[in-house]
Amino acid sequence: MTLAITLHVLAAVIWVGGMFFAWVVLRPVAASQLEPPARLTLWRGVFARFFPWVWAAVAVLLATGLWMLFAVFGGMAGARWHIHLMLALGLAMMAIYLHLWFVPWQRLQRAVDTEAWPEGGQQLASIRRLVGLNLILGMLTSAIAAGGRYLA
Repeated sequence: MTLAITLHVLAAVIWVGGMFFAWVVLRPVAASQLEPPARLTLWRGVFARFFPWVWAAVAVLLATGLWMLFAVFGGMAGARWHIHLMLALGLAMMAIYLHLWFVPWQRLQRAVDTEAWPEGGQQLASIRRLVGLNLILGMLTSAIAAGGRYLA
């Protein structure tokens, strides 16, 4: 169980921490200092390096979460409310990420490759909103993971 918990926490830190850094630190600096072609090219490179880590984090979170759910609680019926909520929020985050990957990310790559900067800007704005939503959900999920068992 120690391995599952450790991998679960590390995967969450990688995903949520990466979103926090991108949204709170990198995004404002890139927006204030780079013109659209350079900014979009930067983001294409950043996402190309970050998204494989997100795929790995999603796989690890889902596998270890289900492992712990069944090993510790014997399934959904034995889990307390905060476990159900973490699972629901995690699945919502994964669904948002899947949409982000298959729609705006694919479009952003094409836009940058063809130097269609206005289209790239629209796709980057869509990604920004989705990452912002997932960041909020990820921080909420992390708070529930840390303190949910102590609430009635």
